[in-house]
Amino acid sequence: MSDKKITLLVLAAGMGSRYGGLKQLDGLGPAGETILEYSIYDAIRAGFSKVVFVVRDFFLQDFKDQIGAKFQDLIELDYVCQPVNPEIPGMPDLPEREKPWGTSHAVLVAKDAIQEPFAVINADDYYGQDSFAIIADFLKNKASASLYAMVGYVLKNTLSDQGHVNRGVCEVNDQQHLSGIVEQLKIRRVAEGKVVFGDPIAGELSEEAVVSMNFWGFPADIFALLESGFHEFVAENKDDPKAEYFIPLIIDELIKQGKIDLQVLTCNDQWFGVTYKDDADRVRSAFREFAIAGKYENPLLSGLNKA
Repeated sequence: MSDKKITLLVLAAGMGSRYGGLKQLDGLGPAGETILEYSIYDAIRAGFSKVVFVVRDFFLQDFKDQIGAKFQDLIELDYVCQPVNPEIPGMPDLPEREKPWGTSHAVLVAKDAIQEPFAVINADDYYGQDSFAIIADFLKNKASASLYAMVGYVLKNTLSDQGHVNRGVCEVNDQQHLSGIVEQLKIRRVAEGKVVFGDPIAGELSEEAVVSMNFWGFPADIFALLESGFHEFVAENKDDPKAEYFIPLIIDELIKQGKIDLQVLTCNDQWFGVTYKDDADRVRSAFREFAIAGKYENPLLSGLNKA
């Protein structure tokens, strides 16, 4: 594998409104590890050389103390804050917002911290060991200004029994390239084999649909496209304080404009996440099983300290 430097960008600015707190700081592993610690562990093992965290300013220090301090001697770290009401040139009188402008804007705020190919993940999702190895190989050997990637998961393996979820639903062609992606909201299973979205119900989805779990592989060139796209999005939605600029929106636009291709990377890892508080028990159980099976050290970071 190439020794090219690659970065992991972690989106950790969410407030966990459905979960009831800062789930990115909730200890779920056998020794109290967060989900994010497993992701950073897997990223280091896969060859990532830097981690950049996107957080909110009011919990930055707690985040550094609880997460950053554990890894500061193991990998280069950096932090950027996503503001809720950023200053946007030419648009001084925007309505006050309660939540940030979404995941595309969260990536954009890291533009000065990243100059190399990078992967994007959510802080509260467990993606699996193989997925990091697969996307690291892509970033080091294939990523370019015209070729991006994402790790795809099967919809039925990403649902919560506790309530609805939001997912980027993908169209994939015969070459395993993404031909389109739509962010569908309030996806839930209403009967065995039946998955719907929207409230009220707007349609039905196949359980086997490929969905994005916000695990992307990008070249640094994307920042210029994100910046222009963000300004256009804000201009079109300036009167809606709840509008969010999701990553699938910009990706779908770039594909339809013929500016990029996006390779869908498939892996056999099981995804786990915590959208709701009751999801945490399932994740705790999975991490206990991983430790018993020897998939991870217990405590987790003892594996890296020995490496």
